Amino acid sequence: MSDSYLIGVDIGTYSSKGVLVKADGTLVASHTLPHGMDMPKPGFFEHDADGVWWHDFVEIVRNLLSASGVDPKQVRGVGTSAIGSCVLPIDEAGRPLRPGILYGIDTRATAEIEYLEQKLGKSEIFAKSGMHLTSQASGPKVLWIRNHEPEVYEKTRWFLTSEAYLVYKLTGVASIDIYTAGGYAPLFDVHSHGWLEEAARLITPADRLPKAYWSHEVVGEVTAEAARETGLAQGTPVVAGTTDAAAEAISAGVADFGDLMLMFGSSIFFIMKTSRLVPTEHFWSAVFLEAGAYAFLGGMSTSGSLTTWFRDQLGRYEVEQEKAGGENAFAALARQAAASPPASNGLICLPYFEGERTPLHDPKARGMWFGLSLKHTQGDLYRSILEGVAFGIRHNFEVMEQEGVRPERILAVGGGTKNPLWLQIVSDVCNLELGVPEQQIGASYGDAFLAGVGVGMFKNLSEIRRWVKIKDTLKPDPKRGAAYETNYQIFRQLYTSTKPLMHRLTDHLVETSSN
Repeated sequence: MSDSYLIGVDIGTYSSKGVLVKADGTLVASHTLPHGMDMPKPGFFEHDADGVWWHDFVEIVRNLLSASGVDPKQVRGVGTSAIGSCVLPIDEAGRPLRPGILYGIDTRATAEIEYLEQKLGKSEIFAKSGMHLTSQASGPKVLWIRNHEPEVYEKTRWFLTSEAYLVYKLTGVASIDIYTAGGYAPLFDVHSHGWLEEAARLITPADRLPKAYWSHEVVGEVTAEAARETGLAQGTPVVAGTTDAAAEAISAGVADFGDLMLMFGSSIFFIMKTSRLVPTEHFWSAVFLEAGAYAFLGGMSTSGSLTTWFRDQLGRYEVEQEKAGGENAFAALARQAAASPPASNGLICLPYFEGERTPLHDPKARGMWFGLSLKHTQGDLYRSILEGVAFGIRHNFEVMEQEGVRPERILAVGGGTKNPLWLQIVSDVCNLELGVPEQQIGASYGDAFLAGVGVGMFKNLSEIRRWVKIKDTLKPDPKRGAAYETNYQIFRQLYTSTKPLMHRLTDHLVETSSN
């Protein structure tokens, strides 16, 4: 298999990345493209399916093949992942009818959630979908299109998610992977792995929802048209793929039950592999990427997007210095944060700048700095953001434990792992060890492995151990951990104390923007 290669491509919130690897996991070539995200209204987040998703895929694959010199016929399989779950309606000819509606950061469907809960019952939805309806659920967003864009709804042949659109463009087959389909609550039954007719009657006919596959299953082959666009060989197998976070979990080395991937991306997301579907009130449970495996999931709405916001809005000097050939702006801010003591000189940041997902499930939550004084520095402000995210992670883990779930091993991945200070803060605040995999390639690496399983190069997903090794382990420091305790307890009280005001302000902004 020395002349066999695999390609994986992941479409993220702010960038896309692809890799070409050998059968043993050796990286041959990689390519990354930045892109934007549209926010037409407060709480609305979208991507152009052709201008972002398909454009990036084509450019990345062409670059991988050109840079590596690999004959396209040597590529045994292609795997994809993307932000999810998303909602993209396409017509009979496969043309997108509107921009893709993004995952949990998009909070437009609040009224639809309330309607579906009233009609179907919260307990009934939970029993069949394995989760409660939140902004992460795609079913209410499909209903939002039906309610607010009837002309789009009437023309829709398929409702696809982000990676499914790539698979459709490559193969002409409408599909969805079982893991991502779970995000289409209340439409998908996590027990039978099929669409629920009762919910479909309220949202959209089930014949507009594609067939569900395991993520490593081959859905189809690259068509002649897709081969011309991408440079791939016609007939190359394409697997169903999955949501980026699940592919990232594979790339992180999640192999055994109890392994948990903690992803520091634009948002925080974690996935723990479990041997059963865990009932949960505050998180999400799903069928994982292969038969017999399940996932326990949660996530925060902002983390890397919050540090990016800080850099762009409050770190403009550092940005200008970087442009002039100086230190990387993020590195400069991290250096300033390291000079600030644990607990940021009494400054606390609530990181709910775009609402919050688990365990609060509150799209109307908002961020704040608490305890500001004239003594505080830019380093204090930036460190408080890192600590605020760490406090949010600890909050998640504490509620998880109350529900009887505790990870055996935590694997930290994503862009945030480039900041050792941030990882150490999380370890100290949560009093947990964090393992950092040697390969920090990301979801695209997991995509390539899924393709390898699909074409028979590997028996199952647990064989990812052959590709992933741990390079660093961060251990908590009890003394530093104790220094955070007061701030953490105040952090927990701040949300409860200010929630009514947050909701009042958010409602006012929404009302103002709609007038």
